[in-house]
Amino acid sequence: MHRAEFVALIAMMFATIAFSIDAMLPALPEIAHELAPELAHRAPLILAAFVLGMGVGTFVTGPLSDAFGRRPVIFGGVALYILATIVAWASNSLELMLVARVFQGLGAAGPRVVAIAVVRDLFTGREMAKIVSFIMLIFTLVPAFAPAMGQLIIDLSDWRSIYLAFVAFSAVSVIWMALRLPETLPSRYRRPLRMRLMVAAVREIASHRTVRLSVLVQSLAMAMLFATLMLIQPVYAQFYDRAENFPYWFGAIALVAGGSSILNALLVERLGMRRLVGITLAGQVVLSSALFFSGLADPANPMGFGLFLFWQLCLFAQAGLTLGNLNAIAMEPMGHMAGMAASIIGSVSTVLAALIASPVAMMFQGDASLLFGAIFVMACAASALMLLLSRSESGVAIAK
Repeated sequence: MHRAEFVALIAMMFATIAFSIDAMLPALPEIAHELAPELAHRAPLILAAFVLGMGVGTFVTGPLSDAFGRRPVIFGGVALYILATIVAWASNSLELMLVARVFQGLGAAGPRVVAIAVVRDLFTGREMAKIVSFIMLIFTLVPAFAPAMGQLIIDLSDWRSIYLAFVAFSAVSVIWMALRLPETLPSRYRRPLRMRLMVAAVREIASHRTVRLSVLVQSLAMAMLFATLMLIQPVYAQFYDRAENFPYWFGAIALVAGGSSILNALLVERLGMRRLVGITLAGQVVLSSALFFSGLADPANPMGFGLFLFWQLCLFAQAGLTLGNLNAIAMEPMGHMAGMAASIIGSVSTVLAALIASPVAMMFQGDASLLFGAIFVMACAASALMLLLSRSESGVAIAK
C-alpha cells in the first residue's frame, strides 16, 4: 500500500467517530419531534450514548487487538457498529435508539483505537509522528463538514438516511481495509488477554497522584466539549433563531479551531504542557464567566451572537490546546505499560466526560446561559485541579 493510501484509510477509520457524532447534530430536533415530542430535552442524549459506548469500547479494544490481532478486532467492531446503526435507523422510540447508539459507540471504538495500533506496528519515531500528523490533519476536516453533510442528507431524504450514510461509510472503510491492509501484528508478538493484569493496571493508575489528577482534568476538558456539542444546535435554533445557518457557522468555526493543534505544537515547547493547559483553562474561566454573569451574549445585544461565536471558537480550540497535553502528562509515568495505560486513561476520561456532560444537556430549556454557566463551573474545577497537580509535583521535586 502506498503511503498516501495508508494515511487516507487510517484517517477514514478515525473519521467514523466524528462523522457519527457531528452529522447527527442537525437531526436532533426532527428526531425529538418524531420519537419523543414530550421529552425533546433528551434528544442530546443521542450524542452522549454514543460517547459512553465509545468510552467503554476504548477500554477493551486495545487489549483485544494485542491478543487476537488487529484485523479481527476491526472486523468485529465494524460489524457491531453496522448492526447497531441499522437498529437505530429502524428505531421507533428514543429509548431504543439510545441503546443502539451505545452499541454503535462500542463498535466504533474498534477501528478508532486499533487504527493507532496499526500505525504503531508499521512505523516508529519521527516516521510515526509524521504519519499521525497527516492523519490528524485530515481528521480535523470531518467535524467541519459533517453537520452540513447531515443537513444535506435530511434535505434530500430524512433524518433516518443519516444512519444509512453511516452504514455505507463504515462498509467502504472495512472493505477497503480487508482488500488492501494485511494483518500488522504477527502471532508471535501477540500477548494473551489477562484480566489480572488489566485490574493491576487500573489500580496503579488510580494510585498515582499525577495520573489521577490529569485524568480528572482531561475528563472535565472533554466534558466541556461534549456538553457544547450536545447543546450547540438547540442554542443556535432556540436561543439565537439561526437553525438554518447552523451547519455553516459550525463548520467554519470547527475548521478554524482545528488550527489549535498547530498552535499547540508551536507553544508547548516554550511554555510546557502543564503551563499551557493552565493558561488555556484560566482563559476559559474568564471568558465563560464574562458571558454567564454579564448577559453580553444575549440575542437582544447586537453583538451577542458574535460574542457567542467567539466563545464557541475558543471552546473548540481549547480541545487542541489541552486534551493532547493532558493525555501526555498522564502517560508520562506509565511508560512501562503504555498500551494498557492508553486504553484505560482514554476509556475512563471519555466515560466520565459523558456522565458529567449528560445532566447539563438534559437541563437545557432554551437559554444559553445554562451552557455558559456549566462550562464556567467545569473550567474552574479543572483549573483548581491543575493548580493542585502543579503543587503536588513541586512538592515531590523538593522532597527528592
